[in-house]
Amino acid sequence: MRYLGELRGSGLVMCDGKAVARASYDFDGYLQPKAGVTSCGEIRLAANVLRDVFGRRDVQLRTDDGRLLDLKFSEKKLLAASETAHVDVTGELPVPQDWQH
Repeated sequence: MRYLGELRGSGLVMCDGKAVARASYDFDGYLQPKAGVTSCGEIRLAANVLRDVFGRRDVQLRTDDGRLLDLKFSEKKLLAASETAHVDVTGELPVPQDWQH
């Protein structure tokens, strides 16, 4: 596995294709020989909104630069007042040379 760099920014969290709230994100990218580009990291949004979407399977992030990313929550439980959650990221990830070091 090779570290590619990071993706940081803001975007719109969506559930079932409907806009939910603005969020910021900080993701790390990796290149795995058989899997290709993979990513994981944190999203940050208001605690009450995060509680509403946590654990759902239909959560996506439309980044401000236009990428549509699918988010899967990595943790089983969310702390009550938490404004961050760890996610595994798939979808329209950048090609290896477009990640920022």
